[in-house]
Parts: sequence; C-alpha cells; structure tokens
Amino acid sequence: MFKFAARKELRDFTLDLSLEVADGEIMVLMGGNGAGKTTVLRLTAGLLTPDAGVIETKKRILYHHQSKINCPVQNRNIGYVFQNAAVFPHMSVYDNVAFGLRARRVDSLELADRTDEWMDRLAISNLATVRAGHLSGGQKQRVALARAMATKPDLLMLDEPFTALDQKNQIAVREWISLCVREQKIPCLLVTHNPTDAEAVGDSVCVIDRGCVIEDNSMRGYFDNAT
Repeated sequence: MFKFAARKELRDFTLDLSLEVADGEIMVLMGGNGAGKTTVLRLTAGLLTPDAGVIETKKRILYHHQSKINCPVQNRNIGYVFQNAAVFPHMSVYDNVAFGLRARRVDSLELADRTDEWMDRLAISNLATVRAGHLSGGQKQRVALARAMATKPDLLMLDEPFTALDQKNQIAVREWISLCVREQKIPCLLVTHNPTDAEAVGDSVCVIDRGCVIEDNSMRGYFDNAT
C-alpha cells in the first residue's frame, strides 16, 4: 500500500491532495498541463519537499512533517521511469539495468542474477552489450523499466512512459508494465494525458486540477461516466 497526503505551496496554486494505491494496483493520474501530476511524483521521490503531510509505503515512512522525517532520495526504494526513459547513452544495456543495484551495493552474484532476470523478462537480453544510446525509443523504455524493477521497488512511478513510442511499442510496453506490477504486487502511479493508455493499464483513475483531486474512481466507473 502507498499513501500520499501532502500539501505544497507552488507558484500558481497549492497542491493539497490524498491518494491511496494498493499493492498490485495501477493508479492513473490525469489532468491538464500544470495540474500537479508530476509534482506528486517529485514529492514522493524526494525531489521536492512538502510543506506538510505524510508519504509512506507499507515498508517505511518516506516523509512525515510533524515527526521531521524526510527520507533521502537514494533510500526511498522507488522505481521512477521518466518520459524520455533517461538511460545512460554511453553505458551498455547491462550496465544500465544494473546501475541501481550497484548504487545499493548489492552482492555481485545477486546483482548478476537480478540484472539477467529483468533483461530476460523485458526481452532485452540480446541487447546486453549494446550501448543504450543506439537503442530505439521502445527499447530504451524497456531498459528503464528493467532498471527500475531490478531494484525490487516498494513503489513504481511512471511519467508519460508511452509518449515517445510508436503504436506497436506502446502496446508492448503497456503489457509489460501491467505484468510487472501485478506479478511483483507493488503499487504503481502512472501519469498520462492519453485516455487510451489509462484505460489499457489502469485500475483506478485520479483526475487532478490545480493540485486538487476533482475525480477519483475505478477505471470502469470513470469511462462509464465519461461516455
């Protein structure tokens, strides 16, 4: 379970909202540009600090204003996949996937096992020695997802992960994300503007406007109401 109940004063409005995401659930965050969706991810990751509130996973409190708890970014154990995949272009696919494990000083044998496992799961084992800068957009997203999942995150966050992909790769990456989240039974926050992406992978939807929740529903309920 992931819980977010935080407030942050921004330039144009105050973000003030609460979310709960169950293990194995994909919650889709939707809303217009500048609504606060990515800010929720940045606050959760520790890249921004809330002014008040609580952020927690089932294993730890990441932020608690009253208790003065603010877990460092590197200790939050969150898998964060950005819109542009953010792979290291000069490094091989293998080293990209292993990067988070090395940063955590995982034992070399376990590092190799987990890196090989997630390259195999995401069908990129044949690219292990290829520099990431030479990959297609779909391949880069698979590398980024494998890197995130190899660390056994307590929470997976995806910021517009399908935007740069063609239709074939969008379908494939949607399927991999759904499978990974449900198999590993971790909560997932997915930011998208695309209703097709939301309906394809989401279990629930939270629509945000100017930092506040304006609609919170199951995916079926959301699209039933939209039509």
